[in-house]
Parts: sequence; C-alpha cells; structure tokens
Amino acid sequence: MYEGPIQDLIDELSRLPGIGPRGASRIAFYLLDAPDEEVFALADTLRRMKEAARFCEVCFNISQEERCRVCRDPRRDPAVLCVVEESKDVVAIERTNEFRGLYHVLGGSISPIDGRGPADLHTRELFTRLADGVVQEVILATDPDTQGEATAAYLSRMLRDFGVRVTRPASGLPVGGDIEYADQVTLGRAFEGRREMFEAQPTPRPEGSVVPPVTVGSGA
Repeated sequence: MYEGPIQDLIDELSRLPGIGPRGASRIAFYLLDAPDEEVFALADTLRRMKEAARFCEVCFNISQEERCRVCRDPRRDPAVLCVVEESKDVVAIERTNEFRGLYHVLGGSISPIDGRGPADLHTRELFTRLADGVVQEVILATDPDTQGEATAAYLSRMLRDFGVRVTRPASGLPVGGDIEYADQVTLGRAFEGRREMFEAQPTPRPEGSVVPPVTVGSGA
C-alpha cells in the first residue's frame, strides 16, 4: 500500500474494466513520471469527454450532436434496424462494412441477477420507432451470452405483433463472448448469414396500441 494520492489513483484505476491492481500501479507510476503537459492533457480530455458526450435522440448511440453520424446519413437504409446492447457494438459492426441500415442501442441487456429488466433498457423507444411501418427487418445483434440471448428472446416475442422480419446473426460468433471482440471477418459473415427467429406475420395494429407494455423485471 502506498500513501496519499498515488494509492488513491491506483484504487480508482483498479475500478476500470480489465485493469487489476498491478496494471493500475503501472499506469499510476507511468503518469507520475510522465511530463506535466501529458498528464494535464489526459485529465483535460477526460473532462471534455464527460462534458461533451451525449446520446443520439433517435438511436441512443454516443454522439456529439442531437443525432449521431449514422442517423444523419441519408445513404443508410431505414428499413433495416440493428439492435445492439452498447455503442461499442455499433463501432464493431461498422468496421465490417457489411451493414448499411440503422441502429438502436438498448443501453445494456436483461440481467435479473443485476436487477436489470426490459424497463431499464431503451425497449419502449424501440417499439415506438417501429410504429410507423418503415422498418421491415430487425436484427437482434445482442451478445451471444446468457444475458444477450435472454434479451433477444424477449424482444423477438414482443416484436411478433409488428409484422417485421426478425433475425439474429448466424452462428460462428464465440458463445459467451461480446460482439465488440469478434473479428471483422467473423462478424461480417454472421451478418450475411443471419437466421430468422420467426416468420413475420403482418398484423394490423388497433388504434391506440402502438407501443406494447414493457414488463418490469426480467421479462425472459
């Protein structure tokens, strides 16, 4: 254990994903020995990131404007909507250059053990986006782990009434892994060979029932 600010910094760095006490200690001492301007520039970048970063009002992707770069692009196909858990998944899919539709970021996945259910995600906003009938296919690109599969299963049930094609990336992605860590070739092929979750049956929606209720809890 060190004393004062050094130990405080190590403790804070250790809270970051993928960084343990040893890694945090190495980073802390690197910053201690680094030139002042480098450390101050890092601190200023962190501050500006927190002040400037916002979420797209349409898809909830990270953006510096009211609408993200993808939603502003008129060349994107509005008939195909890819549902992902986090903004980092959008980045991973964009790198494949295989998808030209739009996105919807849920902001996580259903996880009863963490107390996170459908009502804690951007599910209601997803159903609202589908209400005008423009979207013809929804790709459920949640992670191939327990939480991601539960989220995809829940959404596929809720989407039956919308008469849209519901698909999921093909097998080939590592089970239990994250979309963001899949290599570009594997992820691209998974999108090309995506599978139907059920056959769409267009159903007229009665007036006043545009958005289905979001169940509080796991919903899975």
